[in-house]
Amino acid sequence: MHQQRKLDHLRICLDKDPQFTHLTTGLERYRFVHQALPEIDLAEVRLSSRLLGKDLRAPLIISSMTGGTKEAEHINLSLAEAAQEMRVAMGVGSQRAALEDPTLAHSYQVRRVAPDILLLANLGAVQLNYEYDLEDCHRAVEMIDADALILHLNPLQECLQPGGNTDFSSLLTKIEEVCHHLPVPVVVKEVGWGISKRVAEMLVKAGVAAIDVAGSGGTSWSEVEQYRALDEKTGNIAQAFADWGIPTAESIQMGRQGAPKTTIIGSGGIRTGVDVAKVIALGAHAGGIAAPLLEPSTIGAAAVVSKLEEVIEELRIAMFLIGATNIDTLRDTPLLRKVDQA
Repeated sequence: MHQQRKLDHLRICLDKDPQFTHLTTGLERYRFVHQALPEIDLAEVRLSSRLLGKDLRAPLIISSMTGGTKEAEHINLSLAEAAQEMRVAMGVGSQRAALEDPTLAHSYQVRRVAPDILLLANLGAVQLNYEYDLEDCHRAVEMIDADALILHLNPLQECLQPGGNTDFSSLLTKIEEVCHHLPVPVVVKEVGWGISKRVAEMLVKAGVAAIDVAGSGGTSWSEVEQYRALDEKTGNIAQAFADWGIPTAESIQMGRQGAPKTTIIGSGGIRTGVDVAKVIALGAHAGGIAAPLLEPSTIGAAAVVSKLEEVIEELRIAMFLIGATNIDTLRDTPLLRKVDQA
């Protein structure tokens, strides 16, 4: 069942481009104030940063996408090889399938092509209410020799998918236990509907090392589940949530308010290096990117490298055009303004 669902998700994302119907990331409401005289040399611009204790060439993470199938193995190896070459971070898709069927573990194991990257394991946080425990989190990390663990939150997706796990009660205490006893940092991530200020505050108290807001406006998993719906009623229910969620720009600011001293990753609908610059200027420490890399990853690592080079160069030029020589200066810039939209 897990394998078929993973395959369905991949096919729909590649063939249907399931985006939010009307809701956007909100990033288009922000503009940098162009500096015609930036007073710096483009060659001076430094994109290097640190995330969860590891050095990155640019503040980028290839967001979790897939695993658990033969196609997923090819995609993950392409992404990881590119991440190694470009010195950026990467998260794998949910490893639940491989914990239940160890023969699928190889589809997530990418260290052979990416020995040095910041690599993040991944499990659904709700599984902690379904017989998964700290030991399973250990197994997920050890399976891929990860540097950190993502616990993802996806309550809406679980409501919409057949046989979804919808008991999210008293989950915070279990997340807290993992944070306090797992030997690697824990990142909590939404899957595309955003993190609110209240949830960010709860996660900080639980001891998470970082929050990936994964806001609305990019790939819509309610749309994905609508395509997968087995009957009209289920499809209609999914359709009703086509524009649910917190837009990425708002969610970063909410996360920053709720967790002012915690590492924030801005993801959800990030398509260009200018988007990455905006999420960092809004308060994120790194940007997460997924959809633009999915199709290149089916071709191979070189195609992913080419797309990453494009995004990184766009980020570099955006920084140059506001006179920001490094990521800290970008994060503190007063030159990102919200613009009124008619």
